[in-house]
Amino acid sequence: MEETKKVDLMRITYGEVKQQSYDLVILPWGATEPHNYHLPYSTDYFLSQSIALDAALKAEKEGNVKCMVLPPVPYGSQNIGQWQLPFCLHTRYETQKAILSDIVSSLYRQGFRKLVIVNGHGGNSFKNMIRDLGYDYPDFLIAVSDWYAFVPEKEYFEESGEHAGEQETSVLMYYHPELVNMTMAGDGGNIPFAVEELNRKTAWIPRNWSRVTRDTGIGNPFKSTPEKGKRYAEEVVKRLSALFIDLIKKESIY
Repeated sequence: MEETKKVDLMRITYGEVKQQSYDLVILPWGATEPHNYHLPYSTDYFLSQSIALDAALKAEKEGNVKCMVLPPVPYGSQNIGQWQLPFCLHTRYETQKAILSDIVSSLYRQGFRKLVIVNGHGGNSFKNMIRDLGYDYPDFLIAVSDWYAFVPEKEYFEESGEHAGEQETSVLMYYHPELVNMTMAGDGGNIPFAVEELNRKTAWIPRNWSRVTRDTGIGNPFKSTPEKGKRYAEEVVKRLSALFIDLIKKESIY
């Protein structure tokens, strides 16, 4: 924990910051929402932050790239059927864009030109925000990574799942075992659309969360282990740290 302090803005002082120069800024982003009965509301942003901190440390050790990890943004976009759940917080696209725009504006004034968003919530969508900000700040690079999506989960977990299933539960067991209460877990069973072409991704509509899941989870968490979470997280961190290094060391992304 002490080792991560130097890359964690939540735990570092201005006096310490003044002694360093930083190459890259990392922004963890998640949501505040129920995660089945066994994971905390904070799951998405805790995991994004944990992954980001480890990747920042690895980038410094292996590439001498100095990163600063900002405090995680805990507000995400939610589906119908989630809005009614106690303390499930929905933020509109415009709200998220305003938050990101203000962060970019602040960093730009301070001389920073590269930002990576490490996203942990499937309901968040940043691509059009980044396009708009690229129009306003053409010399400011913004990349976004969904940490849970680019390493195939089937190579690490026995059962697939989208929300509070084996993948998320295992990774949180690895990083924050004190936050996982498997004695309360539901089975994460879910009901697919009656319209088969929606299941086949021919078109997309937001799912009514109260209709598709009994416990707010999608995916069976009962085969989760911290060992599986560690293996998966290490591969994610390896890939992200390589990204961080190349974004700084390469003369161009093209």
